[in-house]
Amino acid sequence: MFEKLKNRWDLKSGWQVFVVLIVFACTGFTVLFLKEPVLSLIAAKEERNWIFTTVYYILILPVYFIILLFYGFLLGQSKFFIGFVKKTLSRFKRKK
Repeated sequence: MFEKLKNRWDLKSGWQVFVVLIVFACTGFTVLFLKEPVLSLIAAKEERNWIFTTVYYILILPVYFIILLFYGFLLGQSKFFIGFVKKTLSRFKRKK
């Protein structure tokens, strides 16, 4: 599995793959832990509906990328994650 990810992400070692996976995990947990406090500032639990939740998930995307870049920088993989974020954002552009 590590070898497959190493080739797909063009990384040099299995250790790099491990660090990249740790960054993704830390970012996911951070966004998870931030969700409730942020939502509590905006609206009470009773006031939230599916539209509110959908808007939250759209707006959290830029925050996710910032946190991803932060952890990537801390763990020495900033080059990989800058490329990853650029590639992901380019997928949102309209194709003519």
